[in-house]
Amino acid sequence: MEFTLSLIGTDGIRKTVTATENAYLTLYKEYYNPGDYIELTGNLANQYFVVQIDATFKPALVYMTANSWIYPIPFEENIRLAMHPYAFQGDKHYISVRRATDSEIQSYQNLALNTHDQKLNTGMFPHSHANVETRDEAIFYARNAIDGIFANDYHGKYPYQSWGINRQSDAAFTLDFGRPVEIDLLKITLRADFPHDSYWTQATVSFDDGSQEILSFVKSANAQSFPITKRTVQQLIFHQLRKNEDDSPFPALTQIEVFGYNVNNT
Repeated sequence: MEFTLSLIGTDGIRKTVTATENAYLTLYKEYYNPGDYIELTGNLANQYFVVQIDATFKPALVYMTANSWIYPIPFEENIRLAMHPYAFQGDKHYISVRRATDSEIQSYQNLALNTHDQKLNTGMFPHSHANVETRDEAIFYARNAIDGIFANDYHGKYPYQSWGINRQSDAAFTLDFGRPVEIDLLKITLRADFPHDSYWTQATVSFDDGSQEILSFVKSANAQSFPITKRTVQQLIFHQLRKNEDDSPFPALTQIEVFGYNVNNT
């Protein structure tokens, strides 16, 4: 069951490697060029991998639903503002993809975390999206709420990216796991750049099994924990957001964590 990791440019493949368990690419004295992208192909569907495409990214345990995955090297300022300033910079790079171990797949964990999520669904899960992202700016994309970065005492560019709702009353954030997961705990970290920020006093989490949980929040910069009835789901929606009655119109979400187990452990 081979898979291939490649760096591809406008003139074709720049570097590639094929492996069965662990693949990595190194670039030494080579800069990325506009149009470059990382591509993973092979027997990927319904498999778990650990991916790290840049030294500034934490490795991510992900689930693939397609046999190919593409990550464009970002050059647009809008995208880069939500990343570490050294991401993809310089002339030395290391890209790693390996099959996940059984212990990694089977452990109790935050199933929402994906440091490599992109705005558009690329067959890698978990994946987040929303019906609004403030001014379509990357520092307010839904993906920021599952990137594992908890800095919330300010707002804006890295490391203060968040999901921003542009004052939209029906704002809704969707998290798709891409496979069944058994969950029993939610943790919500609200953005807390007070007094610039407001906060939500209540939200509804709706699951694809038809059930719901109502969450009540306090004004806090800390993660707020919500043990929930154990259930097996593939998707949730964080919505029906009630803002505190204060002067600020700017509540936002820094991180959502969803703890539990992968149902499909193969």
